[in-house]
Amino acid sequence: MPNLLEVKDLHAAYGATGVLHGIDLELREGSVTALLGANGAGKTTTLRALCQMMVSTRGSIQLDGKRADGRATEDIVRLGVAHVPDGRGTFLGLSTEENLRLGAYLRKDKAGVSEDFERVYGYFPRLKERRHQQAGTLSGGEQQMLAIGRALMSRPRLLLLDEPSFGLAPLIVRDIFDIMRRINTEEKVSILLVEQNASLALDIADSVYLLETGRIVLNGTPQDVRDNDAVRRVYLGE
Repeated sequence: MPNLLEVKDLHAAYGATGVLHGIDLELREGSVTALLGANGAGKTTTLRALCQMMVSTRGSIQLDGKRADGRATEDIVRLGVAHVPDGRGTFLGLSTEENLRLGAYLRKDKAGVSEDFERVYGYFPRLKERRHQQAGTLSGGEQQMLAIGRALMSRPRLLLLDEPSFGLAPLIVRDIFDIMRRINTEEKVSILLVEQNASLALDIADSVYLLETGRIVLNGTPQDVRDNDAVRRVYLGE
């Protein structure tokens, strides 16, 4: 499969504070890539840099052969990138359905948007049950489902997921990861996954990058990670 995303020598900073120091990253079309690392390694910053959001960057970001670096965030969305941030980014005062509609704010195809409401509700039936409910009253798991559903409403080619399991009960996490697999396999949406639960991430990923203090220190398959004794001890607790 060809590469959907190619990142070369990417640097990112918040003001004068550098966080990423020249990372290279590739993601094949239709694949799931996991980005692992300790807190503060630069994982969230990597996703923000790909969206050109909240950080200054230099280096090359190409999406399906088109330069994405230097563009406005809304232009990145138009290129087919959807970002589910840490903290979920839910608009708490709006209803579930209004939150989903915001995910399609750049789209003009009303019929397609209506179809995608039903598509999202097919993945997350609980959201349909709560479509008129204020989003701030949803459980943490339901808000995570809503955040993913809102991203899907933009019909992305690449889904950036930041810590989707954070703060959720194990059964809810398993449900969400099962749905992510379906989204990847059934719709061929590529996924770049940042996840502290390394074992879960390795179960779903095709390839893995390990980030330490803003630098890529390992790139390979999930089995490569499991075969590395030092990495396994630190990230898998084995």
